[in-house]
Amino acid sequence: MPLDLRTKNNNPKEYSQYEEFEIEYSEETNYNEAIYGWSALEHEPYSVGRKFYIFSTIFLGALITYAIISNSPIMAITFILIGIVGYLFLQKEPRVIDFKITPEGIVAGNEIYEFENLKSFWIYYNPPYEKILSLRSKGNLTPYIHIPIGDEDPVHIRRIIIDFIPEIKQEHNIVDSAERLLHL
Repeated sequence: MPLDLRTKNNNPKEYSQYEEFEIEYSEETNYNEAIYGWSALEHEPYSVGRKFYIFSTIFLGALITYAIISNSPIMAITFILIGIVGYLFLQKEPRVIDFKITPEGIVAGNEIYEFENLKSFWIYYNPPYEKILSLRSKGNLTPYIHIPIGDEDPVHIRRIIIDFIPEIKQEHNIVDSAERLLHL
């Protein structure tokens, strides 16, 4: 007897001929087997001065005024929201994130970067300004993933990761420079 979805018969005896399957999902990969782990701030803490807030307010005010004069309310609302989000972002304290190196990949908080999806790595180490593990991804959307090292020994991290992916020198590009300049 075929199941007719147009009827509203909810009699369980009638449907007893259909077997119930319980789907079990077993995770073959265990990301809890950490070879090495550390905790670090998601980005270096920074503070901006009063001049930055004054300049930003004048600049956003000029853009919003131009948007109103040019009869573009959507552009004005967009710049107002950019100002609000930027201010909230600057007030937010950096979170402490746990990082792990496992045989399958690198775990950063809730994100997992599997070695099979990574091309190479490089460690930028110029304390106190730069202490970053940079992963080169095979993906086009996010080709570089930057993971803060914090106060960990970069040589020890390098010795572990080099067994899984090659170490290839990476040069800073314009996005990296903007990231450091804007403290992102």
